[in-house]
Amino acid sequence: MSDGKDSDEFHPIPLPDYQEQSVPEMRKSALQFYEFARKRHSIRQFSNRPVPRDIIEQCLLTAGAAPSGANHQPWHFAVVGDPAKKKTIREKAEEEERAFYAERAGEEWLEALKPIGTDPEKPFLETAPWLICIFGERRSRGADGKLYKNYYVPESVSIATGFLILALHNAGLATLTHTPAPMRFLNDICERPKSDKPYILLVTGYPDKHAEIPAHATVKKSLDQIATFF
Repeated sequence: MSDGKDSDEFHPIPLPDYQEQSVPEMRKSALQFYEFARKRHSIRQFSNRPVPRDIIEQCLLTAGAAPSGANHQPWHFAVVGDPAKKKTIREKAEEEERAFYAERAGEEWLEALKPIGTDPEKPFLETAPWLICIFGERRSRGADGKLYKNYYVPESVSIATGFLILALHNAGLATLTHTPAPMRFLNDICERPKSDKPYILLVTGYPDKHAEIPAHATVKKSLDQIATFF
């Protein structure tokens, strides 16, 4: 069996765009990005102020630049700004959330949620100007138009979502990762095939002027709790 590098389909090009930094510059860049990222907060009180579509589009292009299994980019972002669709999403999400709080969630899970202050009511799904429904695709067409089986779909979608959240934060927008379970109702509303899996309903827009966050959300683990060096 030949190595992948010997394949006729492998066409390497010189590494583009990379810019090396001195060690002091690296330390400064790492610290500045940390300070930027730590100012991102999940909120549940959004303003209804409109956000231009082109800003969302640019942030989605950033998400699309994320690494993925075999570079298949197995994600689809269904962006909902239509009030009627947002209303339907809210109704379906709250239906699932009521069942979750009343039946599906165990006592331990409900206890864990108490410091966050959540409940089945999700008015932000109608208030925020944009809902980004993030799907993973088991199969999708590549840039060449061919249909491919996708690999490492959950991992790839998760990385792209991280890119998107920080891109929206960088653009001055607030976000909330909302995950009502199950979320299959999003396939019908967003006209996605049943083979697509909805992973996250990302709410985005300006924060309401009275927006708050739970104090519990500011408690972050220390480095020695989240990392081990060998």
